[in-house]
Amino acid sequence: MTVIHLVKESGRSLSAPRQCIQLKPNVPAFLRFSSSDSAAYTATYDFETLTVTAPDDHILHVELNRPECYNAMNKMFWREMLDCFRKIRDDRYCRAVIISGSGQLFSAGLDFSDMQDITSQVAGKGDVARKAKFLFSLLAKYQESFNAVENCQKPVIAAIHGKCAGGGVDLICACDVRYCSEEAFFQIEEVDVGMAADMGTLQRLPKIVGNDSLVREYAFSCAKIDPEEAKTIGLVGRIFPTKEAMMTAALGLAKQIASKSPVAIQGTKVALNFSRDHSVQDGLQFMTYWNMTMLQSEDVLKAAEATINKADKPPKYSKL
Repeated sequence: MTVIHLVKESGRSLSAPRQCIQLKPNVPAFLRFSSSDSAAYTATYDFETLTVTAPDDHILHVELNRPECYNAMNKMFWREMLDCFRKIRDDRYCRAVIISGSGQLFSAGLDFSDMQDITSQVAGKGDVARKAKFLFSLLAKYQESFNAVENCQKPVIAAIHGKCAGGGVDLICACDVRYCSEEAFFQIEEVDVGMAADMGTLQRLPKIVGNDSLVREYAFSCAKIDPEEAKTIGLVGRIFPTKEAMMTAALGLAKQIASKSPVAIQGTKVALNFSRDHSVQDGLQFMTYWNMTMLQSEDVLKAAEATINKADKPPKYSKL
């Protein structure tokens, strides 16, 4: 079914038809495409496995869009995820991102039915060195898809409902903020399919949770993690009664972020990511070099003036 996305440019409306799942009438209005202030919006987001909409000024909503197979991650998904977040990285209009899953759940993880040609190639006869070289390149390429989420300087809010397993956990671990609904659950299930997780969970989750013993327990046992436990250990920040309530809260947070200086917000994300992986002293030195440039931004003067004058609304910041 075709859904027409309208983008206003230079005072006229342009139609851009694309194939995606028809939105149900009870889906909140903010999940539909908004053309508000989109004259400055120049990036093109057209994918098969992702639906990208603009729910509000300076905000993008990236929705995993394979509901018929529980948003399982196929080969097309890995390519499109990388392409999507590279575009978002360079999108001067975008200041915050929400990522969620369509249909009944966030993501069931890897789509093994789409990987049969890969497994047959590896399982077949042939030189082990050449098979290993092939797998090395393949895994590195797939890892880059979620690295792009983490390396995108715009804050990414994950909104999780239903099952989030395997690659779904890898994905949300690369996000900045994680919300979930009451029916959500999480599962590191790679061991049950005969492999170790290799897309980021084992590297990022220990730093998110801060409890090495618990992470190993979840990874070794493939046990389900319910929302309350996920919040207790720090995997998610907030729990909401319904998906709709969660998405409303995610949009509210995104709007708050988008109203602030993009120089300050993006610098904060860069600093947090750097400091997570370096010593305190290295982090401080990094910020010295970063802010010796960024403190010269016009945003600093605008924010200071608004604070001094006790302005009712935040200042209007230019695109970055």
